[in-house]
Amino acid sequence: MTFRILVSLAAMLLPWPLRRVVLVHVLGYSIHKRARIGFSLICPARLEMGPYALIGHLTVCRPGLELLHLGEGAIVGNLNWLGALPLKGSPHFHDQPDRRPELIVHDYAAITNRHSFDCSDSVSIGRFTTFAGVRSIVLSHSIDLVTCKQRAQPVLIGEYCFVGTAAVVLPGTSLPDYSILGANSLLNKIYTEPYFLYAGNPARPVKQLSRDSKYFTRTKGFVD
Repeated sequence: MTFRILVSLAAMLLPWPLRRVVLVHVLGYSIHKRARIGFSLICPARLEMGPYALIGHLTVCRPGLELLHLGEGAIVGNLNWLGALPLKGSPHFHDQPDRRPELIVHDYAAITNRHSFDCSDSVSIGRFTTFAGVRSIVLSHSIDLVTCKQRAQPVLIGEYCFVGTAAVVLPGTSLPDYSILGANSLLNKIYTEPYFLYAGNPARPVKQLSRDSKYFTRTKGFVD
């Protein structure tokens, strides 16, 4: 863990082509030649970046994360915090041996700037989904008050979703494909019905969305 941090810090002083060589050959990361990492500290156990994937500046990915995967054209922007309680050395989750500390950002999905992700269990963001605005928080673990133990649960955000600014997503929740989670909303359950605006605290379906919306039918990640 300390070794990955030291290598990542030292490599930040190198031009990107040389830095990529160090990250691939010393840390064993899989980084496509057309992917790029800005001035950020990225040190999960495994890193996978597809073509045109991008991590911006001043984002931190802590070593407790077992896997950070960015598909083709996926983006993690600036000043994001990606963390996880590690599989080994943590005093928690002894009764959850199948826990997966990972963040999966599928093709052309985007996490913009200044968001916080706790990936103590799997967090998956579907294709063409956008975490917009700033200050959204995704949590994958909390205290189970009945058992008085920390408990981790996966989070699933579907394809072609739009998550508004300052949203909060709790452990064990799901946002279905082609959905909007409104600004300042709290997602605290599993929803399955697509093409809805979910909003409020807690979030609930408040408006049906048009299936013809161009956001839901686009074939590129970047929005003009």
